Amino acid sequence: MRRAHSPYSGVRVGAALLTNDGRAFTGCNVENASYGLTLCAERVAVVKAVSEGATRFTTIAIASSTKEPLMPCGACRQTLQEFAPGLRVLVAGPRGPVREARLDELLPHAFSPRDLR
Repeated sequence: MRRAHSPYSGVRVGAALLTNDGRAFTGCNVENASYGLTLCAERVAVVKAVSEGATRFTTIAIASSTKEPLMPCGACRQTLQEFAPGLRVLVAGPRGPVREARLDELLPHAFSPRDLR
């Protein structure tokens, strides 16, 4: 979260993605003046993991600078679904309790690789 580049929204987000073999890949949000090119912390963590050969994930932890914890956006949910539909999702803000959900609860009836068969 400390490395986030968020000059437009001011919202800083960090993510840590845990693989089934115990490795962790981190990411932070990287905003762009062309807003559609902004990358969320969750997708940065996924891209880093996949680029290092990791494609099986168990948990993602997401921290944000917002008052309330932020759940992953739709694009991040879909990206995570590609690799781990049952992923454990933990979110936290600067204060208050950590919230937990499963990805398949956050994105029910998701479009997945099986839909392309």
